[in-house]
Amino acid sequence: MAPIRRTAQLGSVLLALAATLGPVPAGSVPRTGEPPGAAPGERIASMTAMTATTGPQQDSRQLAGRRIVLSYPGPTPDPGVLRAIREGRAAGVILFGENVTGPEQLAGAMAQLKQAAAEAPDPRPLLLMTDQEGGKVRRLPGAPELSARRTGSAPAPLAAALDSGTAAAGTLADAGLNVNLAPVLDVYDSPGNFIDRFERSYGQDPTRVGELGSAFLAAQQSRGVAATAKHFPGLGSAARDENTDARPVTLRVPLGELRTRGEAPYRAAIAAGVRLVMASWAVYPALDPDRPAGFSPTVIQGELRERLGFQGVTVTDALEAEALTPYGPTGSRAVAAAAAGMDLILCSARDPRQGEDATTALAAALDSGGLERSAFTESVDRVDALRESLG
Repeated sequence: MAPIRRTAQLGSVLLALAATLGPVPAGSVPRTGEPPGAAPGERIASMTAMTATTGPQQDSRQLAGRRIVLSYPGPTPDPGVLRAIREGRAAGVILFGENVTGPEQLAGAMAQLKQAAAEAPDPRPLLLMTDQEGGKVRRLPGAPELSARRTGSAPAPLAAALDSGTAAAGTLADAGLNVNLAPVLDVYDSPGNFIDRFERSYGQDPTRVGELGSAFLAAQQSRGVAATAKHFPGLGSAARDENTDARPVTLRVPLGELRTRGEAPYRAAIAAGVRLVMASWAVYPALDPDRPAGFSPTVIQGELRERLGFQGVTVTDALEAEALTPYGPTGSRAVAAAAAGMDLILCSARDPRQGEDATTALAAALDSGGLERSAFTESVDRVDALRESLG
């Protein structure tokens, strides 16, 4: 990147980071889907338009589908996935390495997905996402080359984070994607533990992690690719083998430490305008001894939304994670996540039936009153606004 260009971008990021030095003033965080600085009249018009699309007359199954992120095996989009998109029953699609064999193949797959979205009854851009953290965690070939750990130890860490965010945006945008499930904001507490062993953490200082993660996301979002801060309220204390993809994990971190270390980087990211936050599937007894974070209203509504003031889109981690085995099949998990306040349900098993099962269960819970309709449609509105802002 040319020095003058990088200096200008770095100045913009530093202005965003300046907000992290104190509490975020009331009303300073833009509503979901609104660009920073949106006028009140624009907000009212936007919300009125969204409400009109999610009234009680809306089909419950379609409403449910608009909270689902689908996945598929191999390089070719599955017919069931394309059908769900055409019927307006999908918010987006997550891609993995197995979905990519080369630039031409990927361009063809993206064209199929986008054409299906254009044929939906109420067309909106899909959320097309992947994990492009940098270093060892990259689903697409290409940048960013540096891992979070290497970014944090670089001679000029803030500039390195800025470069990585810009590079990640370039890789995704060139491939036709518009959401990155990054950066990781976990603050690791011991070298070689679960989050550090793959170099996914910027470091052990929560302030520094917040600064670098915010630089990454601000640079990325300035290029039109939405960022996702993860894994709230933090996996930095997870031991080497405490992987929620593989088994249930309980992190017995005292509440004070959880807030000053685990949650602290999120305050910086929210002030910098992060569009999405992903919740962890670990259990945090200091907040809720009975449920994983992504199933807990205390964590999602209490900590993330009310205490930290996040107004953007929440997204689950993988719904097929083994940490959720005690909580029933796909449908039960989807309903529990929605009840906790998770807006997007990540069905990433590369099995189209997973998305169908989640959609069916959400629609049934909505029709039976198990899920409250007004809260449900508020989630749909947040997701729809994000989708339209990325079109």
